[in-house]
Amino acid sequence: MAMTAASPRRFLADLAVASFGIGILLILAFPFIWVVLISFRPDSEIFTRTFQLITSFTLENYFTLLDGSPFPTYLRNSLIVCTIATVLAVSISLITAYGFSRNRRFAGRQLLLILVIATQLFPFVILITPLYATFFALGLINNPISLVISYTAINLPFAIYMLLGYLDTIPRELDEAARIDGANTLQIIFRVILPVAWPGVVVVAVYAFVSAWDEFLFALTLMTSDANKTVPVGLAGFFGEYTTQWNLVMTASVISTLPTLVLFMLLQRKLVSDLAAGSIKQ
Repeated sequence: MAMTAASPRRFLADLAVASFGIGILLILAFPFIWVVLISFRPDSEIFTRTFQLITSFTLENYFTLLDGSPFPTYLRNSLIVCTIATVLAVSISLITAYGFSRNRRFAGRQLLLILVIATQLFPFVILITPLYATFFALGLINNPISLVISYTAINLPFAIYMLLGYLDTIPRELDEAARIDGANTLQIIFRVILPVAWPGVVVVAVYAFVSAWDEFLFALTLMTSDANKTVPVGLAGFFGEYTTQWNLVMTASVISTLPTLVLFMLLQRKLVSDLAAGSIKQ
């Protein structure tokens, strides 16, 4: 009888918690939903009848953005720069973290770790002037290589510390067994350690890609020509001094979220499956 009496109360409590969670989720998702709805509206009806999507559905904004504006060029530039920077950041940080993890007694280890974390203690905005001067001297202004170098350097400290903590949990016996089989250090890292450390690598890759994708200040300073601008700088270009192309802003915002959304969804599935497999592995 006690269990029967408690069941309705427990159900109501669970229902209240679920309703509260759904309400918070809707509040958080409302800005994105609103942007998506506006992207399918004609320019004359952007700020009217927000939720009546069916009566004024149009793809004109997408056609205008993709065929009549340089936004596809911005999108391509961001994809190339962010992908290369992410691969470099993950590769370099994995090798560096492996060195710190497997060689704990070399001279200067603690000092190097302190220097790595110290780079995260000051704002990156103070690097703009020296970086611009350096890249200008090297002839890399308006060259995507300058952004690749900048984004890779920005993401390395977090990536190194993230992977260092993960590699410390991997048994050294795997390294020793691979060396007995004749593998060199790079083969051990990318053929033995990488498959085991894949969940940590996924987290670092997602962080590095999203961080580079959303970066604005370096892209604005180093890329001044339209042919080399990235998505954040391109989005800012839709805001004029006297008028703003809100229809293109909303449409570009929706399109610019798709690469990071797809990347997260694909890697999240792999990450969850690997973590689930590791939790039951004997």
